Amino acid sequence: MKLLFGLTLACYVVSTLGYQAYLLFQKRPIYRVSSILLWVGFLCHTGVILARLVETGNLPVQNFQETLSMFGWAVAGVFLALQIKFHLMVLGALVAPLATLAVVIASVLPRQPVEVGSLLKGVWMTFHIGALLVGNAAFAIACSAGILYLIQERAIKAKKRGFFFRRLPSLKLLDSMGYSCLIVGFPMLTFGIITGAVYAQMVGGRFWSWDPKVISAAVTWLVFAALLHERLAVGWQGRRAAVMSIAGFMVFVLTFFLRFSG
Repeated sequence: MKLLFGLTLACYVVSTLGYQAYLLFQKRPIYRVSSILLWVGFLCHTGVILARLVETGNLPVQNFQETLSMFGWAVAGVFLALQIKFHLMVLGALVAPLATLAVVIASVLPRQPVEVGSLLKGVWMTFHIGALLVGNAAFAIACSAGILYLIQERAIKAKKRGFFFRRLPSLKLLDSMGYSCLIVGFPMLTFGIITGAVYAQMVGGRFWSWDPKVISAAVTWLVFAALLHERLAVGWQGRRAAVMSIAGFMVFVLTFFLRFSG
């Protein structure tokens, strides 16, 4: 498993460098190689996760190290899936480094022992935590699209065909990407919270607790629920939606680290 994880890490790192090179030189072969490497890294990472799942009976999210690695895996997977529709090649220059950074940090953190769980608990928690991971990964990509949107909007307003103007996609495409991430992420986050509440009722006899894990998920849900409402009911799009997506992901990052602090 160590060899497979090493291959995962190598593919992520080289893919990240490739996406940066594509941003600079805009050569399609560079993008193709970077995309292939990210796919290989993602598949190898999936193999590591499955091996860990079989070994412990739990999805590997029992501590900060494992959760961070799983988040990197989810970001890479959701991005690759969305690329099938949008082909936003330059977005990899932000998303690939995020996924890689999460996995790199996880790889250097000390490994903590985890409990071996029952099969029933492992299956149930796989659905619960898997949904949360996919949802938050989609929000991370929405944040990246929002950052590119603001950069491109500024370049257009400046009326200068500078470095970013020639390399970034249209504002409409970036906004569509952000909206699609929201449509994917919000139901997954909602499903993750519901399944978590049901599991808490089954195990502890109550749906809600003031556990930092529960609070962090609830706060993130409220932020993105507000954004989805404004987009559907009020017609928010463009700059306001981009700013809200960035702010929402920052809330997730804050609550994520607070969850594991102390």
